[in-house]
Amino acid sequence: MNAPVVTGLGVAAPTGLDVEAYWQATVRGHSGIRSISRFDATGYPLRLAGEVPDFVAEEHLPGRLLPQTDRMTRLSLYAAEQALTDAGVPAVEGVRYDVGVATASSMGGFEFGQRELENLWSKGGSHVSAYQSFAWFYAVNSGQISIRHNLRGPGAALVTDHAGGLDAVGHARRQIRRGTPVVLTGGVDGALCPLGLAGWLSTGGFSTRTDPRRAYLPFDVDADGAVPGEGGAHLVLEDAESARARGARVYGELAGYAATFDPAGVPATGLRRAITGALRDAGITPADVDLVFADGAGDRVADRTEAADLAEVFGPRRVPVTAPKSTVGRLQAGAAALDLATALLAIRDGVAPHTVGVDAPAPDCPIDLVTGEPRSLPLHRVLVVARGRGGFNAAAVLRRVAP
Repeated sequence: MNAPVVTGLGVAAPTGLDVEAYWQATVRGHSGIRSISRFDATGYPLRLAGEVPDFVAEEHLPGRLLPQTDRMTRLSLYAAEQALTDAGVPAVEGVRYDVGVATASSMGGFEFGQRELENLWSKGGSHVSAYQSFAWFYAVNSGQISIRHNLRGPGAALVTDHAGGLDAVGHARRQIRRGTPVVLTGGVDGALCPLGLAGWLSTGGFSTRTDPRRAYLPFDVDADGAVPGEGGAHLVLEDAESARARGARVYGELAGYAATFDPAGVPATGLRRAITGALRDAGITPADVDLVFADGAGDRVADRTEAADLAEVFGPRRVPVTAPKSTVGRLQAGAAALDLATALLAIRDGVAPHTVGVDAPAPDCPIDLVTGEPRSLPLHRVLVVARGRGGFNAAAVLRRVAP
């Protein structure tokens, strides 16, 4: 089967509210990690986050949507419109059964839910919004995007934590193979509110440092955990014949994808199997990969395990590895989707962005980590990997498409 292609990108990230602004910030190594400002976090040990700055929902969305949407959904709607516009998917009268929606979320409208719970307990049930019935739900982004743009093709919402962005794109590929020409996919996530912060603290794995420059350090000997963030990316995935027929600009091809699961109590080999599965699906060998976008948990044990898996797959050849998410934080389901967008821009410009804040990988992480500054590289095939809490693993191969 022909591999589908990406014809549109939309980004809402702590370092940029559109694709080019985000990409330029990434190449420059600008960090969006800062002290939490959206609420008073002084009583929490976790004090830093990747917040999306300067997003005024009223400037981008109809007023009727504001009372029924969480901030996360508003960011998702914004990125979705960017992606559809970028792809040149034409607006039509009435509904579109030829365009589907498949997004990922790990938190749903968490902040909306917190606010309505506060209303319930402080004011009573009559003060709880009717929109609470769906605004908190994991599928709300897919639903709101579909409604706003009259997209009535196959719809889906996936919940696999940080692996979600890749899994949504993998699901979108299945729908395209079944005959839907275009699918809006990816993930935008986040819950930077007191309830969300409490949840993250209960799971562990997050840095409690207060210096943004030393808080999130993937593969570093001084790694202390990750930093939470909000945002992500949406992509327009399209059947290659459909894109060619309408003369669409193509960022790259989704050449391979695989997902695995590590059950509790079983040795964790899933990430390695996901990588080899994605390479096999793309019809390539490890020697064909030019760059890896790592999961980069910022946890010493998790990073060591990921580095060992990469070393096992690629052998003595040290393929360049990067984790540019060190500038935005862990975006839950938005993380891998943003990595996919970043990888496509890296392929476009022949630039491997660096892992900001890290001078060199730890001695027990045998990888060629891109540090210090971006590297100019001919990029033809890029591997993106992601892991979610609970044992989820996913990997995708992106391939350059000749003009």
